[in-house]
This record gives sequence, structure tokens and C-alpha cells, in this order.
Amino acid sequence: MITIGVIGKTNVGKSTFFSASTLIEVERANRPFVTINPNIGVSHVRVECVHREFGVKCNPRNSYCINDFRFIPVTLVDVAGLIPGSHEGKGLGNVFLDELRKADVLLHVIDASGSTDERGVPVPPGSRDPIKDVELIENEIDEWFFSIVSKDWDKFSKTVDLSGKDTVESLLSRLSGLTINRSHLLEALRSSKLEGRKLSSWSREELRTFVKNLRRISKPMVIVANKADLPEAKTNIQRLKDRFTHVVPVSAESELALRKASRAGLIEYLPGDSSFRISKALSAEQKRALEYIKTNVLDIYGSTGVQRAINEAVFEALGMITVFPVEDEKCLCDRNGNVLPDALLLKRGSTPLDLAQQIHSDLAKGFLYAMDVRRKEKIGREYTLKDRDVIKIVSTTAIQRK
Repeated sequence: MITIGVIGKTNVGKSTFFSASTLIEVERANRPFVTINPNIGVSHVRVECVHREFGVKCNPRNSYCINDFRFIPVTLVDVAGLIPGSHEGKGLGNVFLDELRKADVLLHVIDASGSTDERGVPVPPGSRDPIKDVELIENEIDEWFFSIVSKDWDKFSKTVDLSGKDTVESLLSRLSGLTINRSHLLEALRSSKLEGRKLSSWSREELRTFVKNLRRISKPMVIVANKADLPEAKTNIQRLKDRFTHVVPVSAESELALRKASRAGLIEYLPGDSSFRISKALSAEQKRALEYIKTNVLDIYGSTGVQRAINEAVFEALGMITVFPVEDEKCLCDRNGNVLPDALLLKRGSTPLDLAQQIHSDLAKGFLYAMDVRRKEKIGREYTLKDRDVIKIVSTTAIQRK
């Protein structure tokens, strides 16, 4: 399962975002360092299910389907708020950062209204530039990464060079605890122009460049511009979009309110929707709250942004696609009759062999070919899978099991 790290300085709404994403109650308050231990829960990406296209009714196993949308689980890890110097251990920041080792992508929650200073202390809205917060936390993450990679670097690099061991394999072994794979490493070496160079020949500045590129590639970051409903946020959000690649306007408080109202049966609402429908009589206060969300969030941004941020992290920053594997191409089911049972997340560019490996290693070992169910065509192991493909894997292992 994909792991998403939720980071940011203190008191910007990280815990509210986590609660809105998972419906897990955590302590929330308008003061720094409310979160100490990481909050870990399951959220979901939202994709259009293929069942309607094929005229069937799905019964998922690894996900759930509502109103023609499939919700696929991902893990969220909300770490405590970071402050300047966190990578050096200030405010236990190094301990908090270590919780991110297994994260595949990062959601950086910021206060887009500029109403908290660099340490998370409330200040008048508009008095803090959120671009500085992005730079502050990104620098802390990069410095944390650098402290791990550069530890005993001189000794490590000389040992590798003298031993004649493969540079990439040696680096992979050293960085194994950071969820870094071979493709991450090769891309970082290329972008840093360090391919083929002996490790001991790297300057300190070249090492820093390599580490920064490696962090950017292995743990890409999406900026969650929270408190987007406040007037001061609107100009800042445009400035953020002009400066950074992945920026999503978000009102975590609005999403949490809508999800709680939906759970209570007061409204009909699905995470990621652009509207809601009132289904029960509401008090005047409840009506005012919902009208505020409609006017200041949904009508402006098209959603609260929480679901959009999670989707952005998985499908844009990580470059994933969704594939629906089946065992029987006629009924679109598995051997137990479950129709479209699974929706799997794979890296863009993946092949049927990658899909088989994710389902079960034995299936990959006995791989013969695959079938594109939509086109009713046989495809080989080198075929590039497309988003929302429905695929049957034919394997000697699968044949033996029948």
C-alpha cells in the first residue's frame, strides 16, 4: 500500500486534514505541538470504476465502490509539526522526521492564509508569507535527508571505490531504510551529472545536489494550501501555483464538517464531490455552516480539496495508474465470482509482468501472456499498461491451480 507522509509546521491544520481524510479522531487545538506521536490511518484515492462501461455490478475486495467511484486505500502518516532546526533535533524534529522514512510521497500542509508564524504561533491573517513556509519545511526535509546520506560519507565512499563494488548497488544498500529504489537512484545520478563518477571524487556541493535531487525524486511533495476559505488565502494560492508544481487549495475544516454530517445522515456527500444534498431537517446553525462551505469553498474551488490533494499525490506526483485485474475475462471476475474484485495502483509505464508480480510472485514466475479485456487482445510482457486497463494474466501457475 502506498504511504503518504503528512508534514508541515505546527498549527497549520495537519491533524484536521488527517481526520478529514481518515475520519479518525485526533487531538486538534490552536496551539503548537498538539501532535507528538504520529497519527497513522487509512485514506483512499478516488477513481472512476469501470463497471458501468462493461454493464456489470462490481463487488470489490481490496477497495470499495460508491456511486460509480472506486476508493482505493492508501496509508496516511501525520507527523508532528516541524520547526526551524528540526533536522538538528530541535523540538524532537529528528525523531518526527524519522517517521517519514517509509513515505512514498509527501503532503505538505501549509496555512495559505498566512495566519501562523514560522513556529506555528497565531499571527494576524496575511502577515506571514506561505511561500516562506514551503521553503522552510522543504529545507528541513532536504537537510534531514542529507544528514542520513552524508553520515561517514568519506569512509563509505573510499571503501566502495577501493573494493570495486558496484556504485549503485552500494548506494542502494546504504539507503535501503528510506524506501529508495534503483530507478530513483539512477534518475538522481543522471540529474546530478554524477553517473560513472567514483563516489570519493564527489565534492561536498555535488553530494548536496545529489541528495536534494534524490529526495525530490524518491519523496515528491504536494503543497496542501489549507485554510483556502479565508479571504487572505486566495492571492497567496495563486502565488503558490505560479511558483510550485503541485499546489492544491484545501479547506480541511470544511471536509471534516461535510464528512461528519454525511456520517450522521444529515447530508449526502461523497469525498471529492463538488456539492452535497441535504437529507434531513437542519438547525439554523447547521444551515449557516453548510452555506458557508458551499459559498466559500465548493463554489470557488469545486471541492474541499482534501480528496484532490490525495489524488494529486498518488496520480500526479507519484505517476501512478489504476489497473483492474481479473481471472475470467467473460464475467470480469476472480475464481470466487467476485466481479472486478481489485483495483491496483501501479507506476505509469508498468507492464503486465509488473502487474503479475504485484498480484503474486508465483504468477510472475509462470507468466505466459496477458489479455487486454477491453480490446479482447493478447498482449505480451513488455506491453505498457494504461490507466483503467482491465487485464487478465495467463500463467502456468494459474493453470496449475485450476
